[in-house]
Amino acid sequence: MTLAHGLTRLIDWFYIAPLSRVMPLQTFRYAVCGGGNLLLNWVLYALFYNFVFDKKVVELGFVAISPYIAAFIVVFPITFLTGFWLQKNIAFRYSPLKHGTQLFRYLLSVVGSILLNYLLLKFFVEIVRIYPTPSQALTSIISIVYSYLMQKYFTFRGCQEP
Repeated sequence: MTLAHGLTRLIDWFYIAPLSRVMPLQTFRYAVCGGGNLLLNWVLYALFYNFVFDKKVVELGFVAISPYIAAFIVVFPITFLTGFWLQKNIAFRYSPLKHGTQLFRYLLSVVGSILLNYLLLKFFVEIVRIYPTPSQALTSIISIVYSYLMQKYFTFRGCQEP
């Protein structure tokens, strides 16, 4: 049994009534995979912001990066790869699109997500004056809605469960 198959079976085990009556299985799988990846993002972000960068500006010589943006820059590639793998192999595993097409489209949707994340982090931290960690959490929630719509109707378009 592959890791993807085992995770899918585990996730599907929790797909019970009344949830199964109001939410399609594919949406449930997306939510669980996305939720797990979001939790990973929050934990890694907090660790990098608070302990690795120690809430201090990162000086690279030619540019200074605020610690909350530096944490985002480091954590993002990790959750990009785990998110794509989970969505491709669990939530949208029956997409008729080729792997390379899916990855390219996922990259495009993620570029939109990066821009959205950056602008929202700047807005919440610098204008609204919310602490960086809760700002990242709020930004992630908004980004989830965007990502779901992009993945369902663009990245993995045409995905039908058998």
